[in-house]
Amino acid sequence: MFWIEGFPAAVRRCVLACLLLSVPAWGAMPLQAAESTAPDEPEVWLVTYGPGEIYWQRFGHNAIWVRDARLGLDHTFNFGFFDFEQERFFLRFLLGRMLYFAAAQRAGDEFAQYVAENRGIRAQRLALDPAQASGLARHLLRAVQPENRDYLYHYYDDNCSTRVRDALDAALGGALKAATASEPARLDWRGHTRRLTQTDFWLYLGLETVLGWPVDRPISRWDEMFIPGVLAEVVAEQDGLVLEKRVIHPATLEPPPPTPGSVWPRYLLASAALLALLALAGRRWRLVGLARAWLVLTGLAGLVQLFFWFGTDHAVAAWNANLLLLNPLCLALLAGKGAARLAWPLVTVCGLVAVVQAMLPGQYTADVVAALLPLNLGAAWVLRAGAGRG
Repeated sequence: MFWIEGFPAAVRRCVLACLLLSVPAWGAMPLQAAESTAPDEPEVWLVTYGPGEIYWQRFGHNAIWVRDARLGLDHTFNFGFFDFEQERFFLRFLLGRMLYFAAAQRAGDEFAQYVAENRGIRAQRLALDPAQASGLARHLLRAVQPENRDYLYHYYDDNCSTRVRDALDAALGGALKAATASEPARLDWRGHTRRLTQTDFWLYLGLETVLGWPVDRPISRWDEMFIPGVLAEVVAEQDGLVLEKRVIHPATLEPPPPTPGSVWPRYLLASAALLALLALAGRRWRLVGLARAWLVLTGLAGLVQLFFWFGTDHAVAAWNANLLLLNPLCLALLAGKGAARLAWPLVTVCGLVAVVQAMLPGQYTADVVAALLPLNLGAAWVLRAGAGRG
């Protein structure tokens, strides 16, 4: 990950979270014949890996474990790999056109790597008849071939977990989708993202900042299986689908909460404390410089948000109400007295709308407003006071 080493830790967290949502921590291994440990009758297991301590492990991961002596398989198949050497890798990531690929490796090798990371490993043996199991195995073997393995990754509706879900659903003749497509999800995309990242101050704030309205739309239980743990829950809920459950490695880390908590007070407190510290420690000319720098940073961040909305395939960044505070018009406040005179009322109205919106039920902006509003107000006060003295 050489291309992000120069960035601050907070930025690296957000970038890696986007890149590595539910991605394993190692490269793909070539498919090799299994030793004679597979049963005579084919078995299919859904393997679910728990969240880890590192920020890009927070969403967990999963794989399909196929044991079939006739095909020489005792392998896990998963869809969470990508290649830094792919052509225009960083540009693809920036534009939301990342290519991921499917790969397989010996089950024991994969399990050992997750055990080394101290992550929980749970397996559910599925009630597939020999024809269904063999058909699924052949499908997975085709999926990992070089000509078939690549796919265009999407964080929420086409990721490593949804690919596992779709493969299982195909083996079941569409029964899984039929049972869940009309059932409302217990949490939407943002709710799951929040609950799985809320222990990380910067990762949570970064994702809350860049994700727009699309992740708040109502979704079904089918859609909700973008999270590996939810897929495991849904499979367990289907009558007669699970023949056996096995804990391959117990989870020792504290599990994530079932629902997200309210964390905006910590951002308000941190922002207000930083503002107070600067006010007490800074001289007037330094505060003016910091206020100008903050407005530049805020305006540029708004331009980046607009670029993600209109210039990329990051559909989840569209209709982002955080633009009311990460406002590109902040740049106009520093462009001269004429531009500033026109921009100040617009920026002020946008700020007021942001505050009112954050107070409405069902809105997602409260955390970002709590983090940014005190700093925006402080910068505005310093610059207006300086202009008044001038």
